[in-house]
Amino acid sequence: MTAQGDTRMAELPAREAMDFDVVIVGAGPAGLAAAIRLKQVNADINVVVVEKGSEVGAHILSGAVVDPVGLDLLLPDWRGEASPLRTAVSDDRFYYLSGSGGLRLPNVLMPPLMGNHGNYIVSLGEVCRWLGQKAEALGVEIYPGFAAAEVLYDDNGAVAGVATGDMGIGKNNEPKDGFTRGMELRAKYTLFAEGARGNLGKQLIAKFALGEGREPQKFGIGLKELWQVKPEKHRKGMVQHSFGWPLDNATGGGSFLYHFDDNLVSVGFVVHLNYTNPYLSPFEEFQRFKTHPLVRDTFEGGKRLSYGARALTEGGYQSVPKLTFPGGALIGCDAGFMNVPRIKGSHNAMLSGIMAAETVARALEAGRTNDELADYDARWRASPIGKDLWRVRNAKPLWSKFGTTLGIALGGLDMWTNTLGFSLFGTVGHGKPDYASLKPASQCTPIAYPKPDGNLTFDRLSSVFLSNTNHEEDQPPHLKVKDMDLQKRSEHDVFAGPSARYCPAGVYEWVEEAGNPKFVINAQNCVHCKTCDIKDPNQNITWVPPEGGGGPNYPNM
Repeated sequence: MTAQGDTRMAELPAREAMDFDVVIVGAGPAGLAAAIRLKQVNADINVVVVEKGSEVGAHILSGAVVDPVGLDLLLPDWRGEASPLRTAVSDDRFYYLSGSGGLRLPNVLMPPLMGNHGNYIVSLGEVCRWLGQKAEALGVEIYPGFAAAEVLYDDNGAVAGVATGDMGIGKNNEPKDGFTRGMELRAKYTLFAEGARGNLGKQLIAKFALGEGREPQKFGIGLKELWQVKPEKHRKGMVQHSFGWPLDNATGGGSFLYHFDDNLVSVGFVVHLNYTNPYLSPFEEFQRFKTHPLVRDTFEGGKRLSYGARALTEGGYQSVPKLTFPGGALIGCDAGFMNVPRIKGSHNAMLSGIMAAETVARALEAGRTNDELADYDARWRASPIGKDLWRVRNAKPLWSKFGTTLGIALGGLDMWTNTLGFSLFGTVGHGKPDYASLKPASQCTPIAYPKPDGNLTFDRLSSVFLSNTNHEEDQPPHLKVKDMDLQKRSEHDVFAGPSARYCPAGVYEWVEEAGNPKFVINAQNCVHCKTCDIKDPNQNITWVPPEGGGGPNYPNM
């Protein structure tokens, strides 16, 4: 059994190992759905889920309006029991915003697939905790607080499980008092459900050339706050989406406001990461958005409870990589199953987990092990996942190509025609990856953002405080800069240090030291959004998991 990327293997004691039929990396909707389905098919299958968050749900952040199609398939009787899906959508609104007002788009003009009636406004973290309890009741073992840090391979090069990260390594890469070696979790099959830009998924896509023949994956950054608002300002069941201001016509993105439960409102903002101006700050655009006349009144007299951020996969149908390789498969947002115009991925994540689980169960029943689950990759395009993504496949590339006003109009037309079974555009490509989209700072205009008022708008550090982010300070950095000289010559000198602006948590700073710029990494602030891993113009920053349990601790995001 071999592992990648551990140069200290010869110096440290051997890891202990545990054997399972199936190892699942990530306790999100995809991973937990897969675990539950495996046990439903065959209660004797030995399943473990390893989760880097301190508890199930601690790293889960989403809007979220959930399409229950995946849940209906997994747990058909869920409506007859207490669940976190308590608020059905009752009012569905779409707006185009200018700086001073907004134009509501008639629902009758929206493609049918964009409707939210029948969906539920939830805390996805709460949903995952509930699914975790369901999984454990079926006999699934869940190990929260343990980051899957390495992929294990057998002698034939097939994936054979994962190893969790060592605990108690200092910044100097030497073991400290209390050092604990990571554990090998060996498996006949391993499912990777790490979410968008999963660290191990990224490695597997490269190692097995899973992205060959596909469009590059595209990403956005989603920022979210949870507010408790005054009762008279709460519209339980109302879902409101917008596009336009404060972004310019060339920059893709949009907002959401979801009213649910007892006077709670989730407010969020998404910026597509193919933006070109290095002076743009997604965090500041989010804060500015809340000052819009159509929005700000909702939060007057309210209290901000939580904050967080996370990358989203936006490539859709054209960018989904090959899903399988010897010994395992990608599921959920590790595979890139988010529906961009609907801003929904949890339904497809659950459906992919179910499909992969059924494929694994058949393979185990046939006595197979560590081979390729080719049936899963062959089936997804004809499944409800493929049908969901196929109809919206051109929305994102048309938006990127033609800008917000014309691009959204053309995307809406294309979704309508796809509903009728055809497209005027065929399948549009995405072009270059997001990291290659920035223009040199000399070609762009700096953006002057207003100062936060501390009531409606806030700074990064007070926001990170609300994410309950915590990392052991004396550990190796989990944000790896390959070439610090390149970071200075290019990221700073050419692009004016966009890392200080695209990071939503104040991790990166360029500071003057003895008259020279120095790149400072405040890794303890990291909320694990992965934006730096995606947007750095030289792909010079790599995000790897810190010690298990580190990062945000979202209670209800």
